[in-house]
Amino acid sequence: MRTINFSLHAMFNLLFIIHVLGFNFVYADVKQRIEVAYLSQEQKVPQALSNLDVFIKDKGVPGAELAIDDNNTTGQFTGQQFALKKFIVPLDGNVSETFNKDIVDHYSYIIVNLPAGQINNLADMAAAKQKLFFDVSTVDDVLRNEQCRSNVLHVLPSRSMRADALAQYMMKKRWTKWFLVIGANEEDRLFAEAIRRSAKRFGMKIVQEKTWEHTYDARRTEQSEVAVFTQVDDYDVLVVADEQGHFGEYLEYRSWNARLVMGTQGLITSAWHPTHEQWGAVQLQNRFKDKTGRWMEEQDYAGYLAVRAIGEAATRTQSNEVTRLKDYMLSPAFALQGYKGNPLSFRSWDGQLRQPVLLAAPRSLVAVAPIEGFLHPKTELDTLGYDQPESACKWSQ
Repeated sequence: MRTINFSLHAMFNLLFIIHVLGFNFVYADVKQRIEVAYLSQEQKVPQALSNLDVFIKDKGVPGAELAIDDNNTTGQFTGQQFALKKFIVPLDGNVSETFNKDIVDHYSYIIVNLPAGQINNLADMAAAKQKLFFDVSTVDDVLRNEQCRSNVLHVLPSRSMRADALAQYMMKKRWTKWFLVIGANEEDRLFAEAIRRSAKRFGMKIVQEKTWEHTYDARRTEQSEVAVFTQVDDYDVLVVADEQGHFGEYLEYRSWNARLVMGTQGLITSAWHPTHEQWGAVQLQNRFKDKTGRWMEEQDYAGYLAVRAIGEAATRTQSNEVTRLKDYMLSPAFALQGYKGNPLSFRSWDGQLRQPVLLAAPRSLVAVAPIEGFLHPKTELDTLGYDQPESACKWSQ
């Protein structure tokens, strides 16, 4: 017997096509092509902090490729064809040069897996004003606020969304007193700022802050430094800001007081996690693992969502024109299925993809934010991160 691998999202789209659009054909002639570029740069292999760490050089690409396949499943019925071209700049290469030479004259939709500064440099080019960029790599709040760009949509949850997800869960558990430990890197400082904002927003108290300035040597750290370092006033939860993972893992089970660890280690927040299996997520997990031989990472999920957003907008509008697709993506009508219960959509004021945030331990999904009971006049998803009245982004005004 012949087996057909037909994904849930394709089935939903097919039902939409048949019952809403009234199409009465099985396959349609290709009338529209939607070309998508994926732009990234090779990364220097970082020093391994653990023998368990595996460097994934193509993180993000397989998710986008999987979404192209899904888009084309639907495209068979809508007369549309989607194509993805990868542009991976060498470590010593020039991203802007690659963009100008290979992308700007050929692609309107660009998935960018790049640092924040490089994304804005591309978006600010005169030739890029009529392009639509999908940021699948950054979590910087400043890119969604003061440094926002009208031609950039952000797929991953920002630091403020992640911090608010933690705060909502801790508020539900009545863990209101926090001890904040901050790493020495700029990213750690930015996450700490997001934690402070969330504490103020939800009425929590940070009883003490400390910056980790000790050695990163595991033997010395676990034997003596953590216990001494964590002798502070009583607190409910130790919140750690260590995005590079230099010391945060050493804090669990070694603090002076028996307390839980949350933040960048311990109970973490993420757009996606290997333990997530609800709302059809196990199907996506398995399809990705069959394709790649590994678990789906956050950037893979972001690449998947970015390409699926393009496909969803193209299907609903029956267009490949960038202005029309962008207007639809930013409209209340847009709804993207992301295997997390609630439909996902882009905030019209800053281009951030609103979405549930997963709270996960290493081997279990603990909760999904927004936590039940946190209300909003429009959508509970806007209880995470900067709501429209709080936003400093001006491009939609």
